[in-house]
Amino acid sequence: MSTPAVAARRPSRKVLIRHGAHAVAVGGDAPVMVQSMTNTDTADAIATSIQVKELARTGSEVVRITVNTAEAAAAVPEIRERLDRMGITTPLVGDFHFNGHKLLAEYPGCAAALSKYRINPGNVGKGARRDDNFARMIDVALLHSKPVRIGVNWGSLDQSLATRMMDENAARPSPLPADAVLREALIVSTLDSAARACELGLPADAIVLSCKVSGVQDLIAVYRDLAGRCEYPLHLGLTEAGMGSKGIVASTAALAVLLQEGIGDTIRVSLTPEPGGDRTREVVVAQEILQTMGIRSFAPMVIACPGCGRTTSTVFQSLAAQIQDYLRAQMPVWRTRHPGVEEMHVAVMGCVVNGPGESKQANIGISLPGTGESPVAPVYVDGEKTVTLKGENIAREFQAIVEDYVQRKYTNAGVNA
Repeated sequence: MSTPAVAARRPSRKVLIRHGAHAVAVGGDAPVMVQSMTNTDTADAIATSIQVKELARTGSEVVRITVNTAEAAAAVPEIRERLDRMGITTPLVGDFHFNGHKLLAEYPGCAAALSKYRINPGNVGKGARRDDNFARMIDVALLHSKPVRIGVNWGSLDQSLATRMMDENAARPSPLPADAVLREALIVSTLDSAARACELGLPADAIVLSCKVSGVQDLIAVYRDLAGRCEYPLHLGLTEAGMGSKGIVASTAALAVLLQEGIGDTIRVSLTPEPGGDRTREVVVAQEILQTMGIRSFAPMVIACPGCGRTTSTVFQSLAAQIQDYLRAQMPVWRTRHPGVEEMHVAVMGCVVNGPGESKQANIGISLPGTGESPVAPVYVDGEKTVTLKGENIAREFQAIVEDYVQRKYTNAGVNA
């Protein structure tokens, strides 16, 4: 069965985000990049370094950290040093609002340690101060040869711009709806700020743009328009996407439409974690959006049936969860030792209806017995039935088969497994 192709990526410049000899490319012909953000107090260098490491090991290719106080700015060089000692080369992006111009100037170690700056034009000041503060931040970016993301947010849009555009719209013979004017104000703020940065000397290939809103249809409308009016790489993501399934569904609904149309060069899924929840979940969701759409592969995919009256046993559910957790846990090592393993498909099926068929289509598949079926579990490898498992150790034996398959199939000659 053929799969409809994702539209060709729209033309965009390539921006390099560097840390030492390591560089991550955004835009151009580079893959759509996954980004995340810490929620620790950046002034706590140890906690922030640990969380960046967790996000990076999960697969975040760039991690953004809040730089909002003198203490946070002073901690950035230490965070970078700790990460380097742990072998984490993932670039750090500084997220600046309100006082970014002062912090970047007063803490040159912070400015140098960061790989990119995020500037929100709506939060850099008002009137003449806004222009001066923005220019000071661009000057620091030029001094340290750093790229910049100009990130406009619905909730912090420059109110003087919004008011002026609303007044102009009200004077039209046929005024546009207010939400359409606000969407246009977001785009104007973004493009005008990018043009100003270029006037100040920042190269066009050092600029990434974003226009974040919290509504799915608004995000789609804004980015469709923005993509047609510039060649800067675009960072996608709902702001304040929400908690749990709501945040995941909303982010997926918005990003999938845009990515299918070839819009977007880097993404973040801004999930509100449960109290004490795992911050890495936003990385996994972003990866799964790209992987299920066939845009990129990050980890072996587990195909599992939802269960029905034929599968009153929970064995297949437990095995599917166990295998999925195991595969993701191995990826930090497997990425380098077993190139190509991220393309592997593993099927864990619960009964005879679709079990054998799905298992044959996967690289490795197991069809567990459903209610009333014979208590045996045939295993298929590359479409061929290889063994039938039974007894109390099915889960352990199947995991061993998966491990053996990875070692044989995805280990290059000369690479130690």
